[in-house]
Amino acid sequence: MKVLMLGWELPPYNSGGLGVACYQLCKALSKKNIDIEFVLPYNHDEPVDFMKVIAAHPQGVTAIKMSGIAYDSYKYTFADGHEEYLSLSEQQLLYEHAVTHLAKYGSYDVIHAHDWLTFRAALQARRLTNIPLIVHVHSVERDRAGGNDGNPLVREIESLGLHMADKIIAVSEHTKRCIIEDYGIPASKIDVVHNSIDSQGLEPLDPTNAYHYLTAMKQQGYRVVTSIGRLTMQKNLPNLLHAAKEVIVRAPKTIFLIVGSGEQYFELIELAAKLGISKNVIFTGFQRGKNWRDAYAIGDVFVMPSVSEPFGLTPLEAISYGTPAIISKQSGVSEVVMNCLKVDFWDVDEMANKITAVVQNDSLQRELHNNSYQEFTRLSWDSSAHKLQAIYDNHLMEAVA
Repeated sequence: MKVLMLGWELPPYNSGGLGVACYQLCKALSKKNIDIEFVLPYNHDEPVDFMKVIAAHPQGVTAIKMSGIAYDSYKYTFADGHEEYLSLSEQQLLYEHAVTHLAKYGSYDVIHAHDWLTFRAALQARRLTNIPLIVHVHSVERDRAGGNDGNPLVREIESLGLHMADKIIAVSEHTKRCIIEDYGIPASKIDVVHNSIDSQGLEPLDPTNAYHYLTAMKQQGYRVVTSIGRLTMQKNLPNLLHAAKEVIVRAPKTIFLIVGSGEQYFELIELAAKLGISKNVIFTGFQRGKNWRDAYAIGDVFVMPSVSEPFGLTPLEAISYGTPAIISKQSGVSEVVMNCLKVDFWDVDEMANKITAVVQNDSLQRELHNNSYQEFTRLSWDSSAHKLQAIYDNHLMEAVA
């Protein structure tokens, strides 16, 4: 079976969990003898031995991203040396052209498209080839807009892609409900395939943590609350800071480590100052590698307070590195992890209560992590890939019939 896989990011050029999920899912599918051609909007120089990665830009052009994240403008350097800068929408048009060319001259059994940025290209490929189109929804515009309507153009593209697809994959029951409510899609058209985590592929921790200051403070009795993610409205960091103010009143020796970048970065720094908690809050900016891993490990508890989280891999990553989690009830990961504390994103008081309970009770912290880690070890991308393979097979049989 050969799959034309359309995505907008892969590690290390990813802004969040979407790229990680695509990478791990394709890796698991490849072990089931599924041949994947993964189309990206930019060059991917990291070696990938389980699928073919194709850059969707004209020949003779080097696409250089302007930053380390996936959703940005692009600089193209042409063979004659001149440069052009493309916006995200312009890059989408080039991506659509490249995918259309591949579909026209290639031979594929299934088109599998991840999230709205690839939907227009996927629909063109579906029109040309008449092969099954599966759209994989990692988030809807409502999620990204923090529960609001968001960008009407994005909603229009999502609606068209969802209605025209042969099958929809949602990463959680939470996301499936959003698709039904926002776009009127029949429930029978949507299958849920939860994300997972590759416990064997996670980098081990080094003996010495990169956060030397926090290590020293913990030796003096301080506790660390970690949150890792994009600093956007969806992630609900303002409510976390309001909860932090109450936690610090009850447990003054508590430090909040906020890891990530985004449009709310300076707003959140200012909010921490206004709340009078700046000395207890550290903003690190975007982190990778050791600093990213050690941010999880230094925490006594991890908090994901998202307004709406289609799945949310970060609590699983926290558990893998030894830290129990408090997660929003409005998340997909809450459907697969039972041994964690859950809170409504809007309930600042209860969020503060749960954080305080963990930082003041070492036995609770250990019990939460021990139990959640047992759940973690049973998770596997292979199970997700098995469900997807069955969906592929079913649509191929329908196409033949």
